[in-house]
Amino acid sequence: MFSASKYDQTYPQPMMPMQPMQPMYPYPDQSYGIQPQPMVPTPTTPERGIEVPGQLPVEQSYIENILRLNLGKVATIYMTFENNKEWNAKVFRGRLEAAGRDHIIISDPETGKRYLLLMVNLDYISFDEQLNYVPPTAPR
Repeated sequence: MFSASKYDQTYPQPMMPMQPMQPMYPYPDQSYGIQPQPMVPTPTTPERGIEVPGQLPVEQSYIENILRLNLGKVATIYMTFENNKEWNAKVFRGRLEAAGRDHIIISDPETGKRYLLLMVNLDYISFDEQLNYVPPTAPR
């Protein structure tokens, strides 16, 4: 004869306490015996450049780093927006306030209005004055 256990009832089950998450690494490749390695930040070495607080490492010349070297300057930013029926291309002009990996923040000096612009739409930027730029060094 069938007997129901206490777990077969339709009452809500108590919640189990949360366990701390373990780091997730890809499974080892069984065919080659490759073991997963945790991601460890690479220390700064003299070959890669010495990092000084408030300054960029010499070898980095990404757009956002170049923009950060020129904060406070007035820039003209040319952008295009795909599939936009109102305006496909637009020009923004303003004082460069901040730059990140995926965005630029400028302010209009006349109105004080601020714009958060996405790098994905960026075509190019022009300045009316000389830029601060540190060229990348060749690997040693």
